[in-house]
Amino acid sequence: MLTGTHSEAASYEFTTLACIPGIIHYTDTKIQLLDLPGIIEGASEGKGRGRQVIAVAKSSDLVLMVLDASKSEGHRQILTRELESVGLHLNKRPPQIYFKKKKTGGISFNSTLPLTHVDEKLCYQILHEYKIHNAEVLFREDATVDDLIDVIEGNRKYIKCVYVYNKIDVIGIDDVDKLAQRPNSVVISCNLKLNLDRLLSKMWEEMGLVRVYTKPQGQQPDFSDPVVLSADRGGCTVEDFCNHIHRNLIKDVKYVLVWGTSARHYPQHCGLGHVLQDEDVVQIVKKKEKEEGGRGRFKSHSTAPARISDRQKKVPLKT
Repeated sequence: MLTGTHSEAASYEFTTLACIPGIIHYTDTKIQLLDLPGIIEGASEGKGRGRQVIAVAKSSDLVLMVLDASKSEGHRQILTRELESVGLHLNKRPPQIYFKKKKTGGISFNSTLPLTHVDEKLCYQILHEYKIHNAEVLFREDATVDDLIDVIEGNRKYIKCVYVYNKIDVIGIDDVDKLAQRPNSVVISCNLKLNLDRLLSKMWEEMGLVRVYTKPQGQQPDFSDPVVLSADRGGCTVEDFCNHIHRNLIKDVKYVLVWGTSARHYPQHCGLGHVLQDEDVVQIVKKKEKEEGGRGRFKSHSTAPARISDRQKKVPLKT
């Protein structure tokens, strides 16, 4: 319904057997939407090719968990549990724990606030279980034991998730209202094409994409094809914008001119560390190449120190 791509649908479960890609054209950007096969209980252990399906979700920016509004809440809990068992945490942020292995010096344990779940002795025991005897640990929040283990493992993925409840046309309006009031939830009906625009706006809001338009020198900005940046993928600074266009471009940048909400005045001279915001216009000013062999009408052909007597005068200009 969103991409115009044909995907097999029927009145029975597990109709989709392969990953079907599609492209959503929304606010001058192209968003790739992948229709994945359904996963069953035990998918994290490899049942029903579940590991291959979850691996695709790990590399995405946003997970849309499409649920049947007419069925029980148990399906959402099963899917969440299966994803978390393979290190995919939904709608959570990484714990504020600084952890770094060292070669010598033992274990250094510090915290910036009182801890209620973990103490120094418990932290030592967990690190010894992982055969880590030299490390630096700093707690910046009251984290749990599971958070500390996630940081030590280092293979956890924190991803945003939107719970999409389909088939709202077969339940009552009170039940629809209850589902819509839940956090990170959107109610839709593909059969009657209800609330699909709200789903697209919710996707755009959660992904946090930043559109940056380019402006050639002396010309109007190009509003047809923006450069799309994301804080989750790379970053939204001017340096990330230049790297997105070409890796070698950053060597030639002298400064950039920025128009938009991130600029204090129009245009603003900015450096590589300036953070861009949505719908900004950027013009890159390159460094001028140095002219070899002197300046003006006098030109030196030798590498020796330039003197007035060594210079050769050019042919006079025609008037």
